[in-house]
Amino acid sequence: MFLGLKWYWWLVIVTVLIISIPFKIKFMKWWSGREQNKKNGQYGKWGDDE
Repeated sequence: MFLGLKWYWWLVIVTVLIISIPFKIKFMKWWSGREQNKKNGQYGKWGDDE
């Protein structure tokens, strides 16, 4: 078989990748929102700093 793995291991790998894609998208959206909040939160923190 391809790279020494049996066909069912490829099926397992592909299934895990397909299931993990929505979680990755959700995590990336959460992370970018978190970074945006951090950036916005720093501006008014010390008074008139820009």
